[in-house]
Formats: sequence, C-alpha cells, structure tokens
Amino acid sequence: MPANSADKGNGTRRVVPAKFAHAVLATKQFQAMVDWYTTVLQAEVVHSNGMLAFMTYDDEHHRIAIAAVPGLEDKPRHSVGLDHLAYTYANLSDLVYTYERLKRAGIMPVVTINHGPTTSMYYRDPDGNRVELQIDNFDSVEELKGFFQSDAMRKNPIGVNFNPDELARDFHAGVPESELKKYDATKGLDPETMRRLVGLNR
Repeated sequence: MPANSADKGNGTRRVVPAKFAHAVLATKQFQAMVDWYTTVLQAEVVHSNGMLAFMTYDDEHHRIAIAAVPGLEDKPRHSVGLDHLAYTYANLSDLVYTYERLKRAGIMPVVTINHGPTTSMYYRDPDGNRVELQIDNFDSVEELKGFFQSDAMRKNPIGVNFNPDELARDFHAGVPESELKKYDATKGLDPETMRRLVGLNR
C-alpha cells in the first residue's frame, strides 16, 4: 500500500483540479478545423503533423487539439454529450473587436444571448460543435453567484437575445458598458433563438 494513501490522515480533504487544461476534438476535416480554431481563438499551432494539431492562445502548452481519426461517423444533430466550449474575454471591447474581426472573415454567430451573468455569442465550427465567446457581466464573483439566487434568474434562467451589430454600434458610440450589459428579465427568447440555443437549428 502506498505510503501517502489518500485515506490516511486526510481522507476528508477536498482535492480539486488546479485548472481546466484542454479539449480534444476528433474530426474528418482536419485542416478546416485547425484553420477555424486558429482564426476564432487567434491560436498558435505549437505542433501539427497533418493528423494531430496542438494549439494554444496563452501560456498553456495546448488548449485545443484537433485529431483526424479514421472511420469517424457524423454525430447526430441533437444528441447527448458535450454541448459547447466557452471562452471568456477580458472586457466588452475585446468581445466586440472579436465579433467584428470574425464577421470580416465570414464567421458569424448562430445565436447571441445576454444570459444575465454573461453576454454571449455562440458560433459553430466546421463540424457543427458550438463555441461560446463571452464576457462576464459583473465585476465580482460574489455578484455573479448572487445573480443565480436572484428573482431575475428565477423568472428567466435562459436569457435575452440581442443584436450583435447594434451592440457593436452602441459600444463604439460610447454607450456605457453597464447599459450594454444590462439584463432585463422581463424579456425572453423568441422561439427561433431558443431552437438555435439548444442546437435544433444550425
């Protein structure tokens, strides 16, 4: 038995991961996926051999890996499993800049929602996987956690859709961020937005 057994002296200690390290996506269209993630995340390819690519956008050795796996079958459009990956930007300016950069590249969000805690833009990669680009709407963890206990969350736990072009226009016009990120729980999602959010529509 190992000398440092987990149940010897500290069996009730809560041990959690230090961080979330990376995600690996298997694909039948290797280069298209690599190109998409390097464009969307402005990621650097640290290694690629034509079958496996490792990419990062920070000091982690890789945040995303793309693997070309022979014999893959397409995933059903509406099925169990991972729903999406999410990436948080430092501020609204970075999110607006990214939206406008991707729009120029022909990459558009499939749905945009102010969830309350976040202002979020959802995209689909070439394989149909969803990627959420977001900002936090509150300045502190306490405020973010508090929202989940609020009446606004109980009234509308999904969020309110918004027009990203209007958001960008108002941001450039100098509208205060507090106004642009404001959450109105009385507004709801239209049916088409909801269908896109849950993945029924591409």
